Amino acid sequence: MADQIILASSSNIRAQLLRNAGVTCEIVPARVDEDSVKRALEIEAAPPRDIADTLAEMKARKVAEKGMGSLVVGCDQVLSFKGSVLSKPKTPQAAHDQLTMLRGQTHQLLSAAVVYEGLEPVWRHVGVARLTMRDFSNDFLDDYISRNWDSIRQSVGGYKIEQEGIRLFRMIQGDTFTIQGLPLLELLSYLTLRGTLPR
Repeated sequence: MADQIILASSSNIRAQLLRNAGVTCEIVPARVDEDSVKRALEIEAAPPRDIADTLAEMKARKVAEKGMGSLVVGCDQVLSFKGSVLSKPKTPQAAHDQLTMLRGQTHQLLSAAVVYEGLEPVWRHVGVARLTMRDFSNDFLDDYISRNWDSIRQSVGGYKIEQEGIRLFRMIQGDTFTIQGLPLLELLSYLTLRGTLPR
């Protein structure tokens, strides 16, 4: 690889997706107050796509400003439902309330990635997936959260489709990488075209 890549994220899943694709990267989490930025953007009535893109860029820029001379990849994911942006559930009850609201409905996951070279953004993409939940029972939901809370507490939707969370759904439109928080195919294409990854 011609360029060193830094992933400005603390997400183990994103790092693993890149490693599984044969991409070596250094992990340097960006310290960004996501909740306050998200609130400010929501007050301005920013669309979910812009919120994801803005947060991804802020993370990339924050790490790029350290002057490490690498390509920096910033990422963020938001869940959009009926015009509102939902956040990671902070308690099992919050996960229960959120999943009950999404039950039988369709929501969107928007995963943004922004690449910085030096102090300039050189590439960006927002992947979108549409997910429709089945009308699962309350008993199933209670058991699901009880069994999986430690895992799903870090997920914006309160589920992970690569685990038991797939049983919450009846239809998914979009690739699994976007759902897991990284528009991987588009990022790999960019890195290949620029010569960072071999053709």
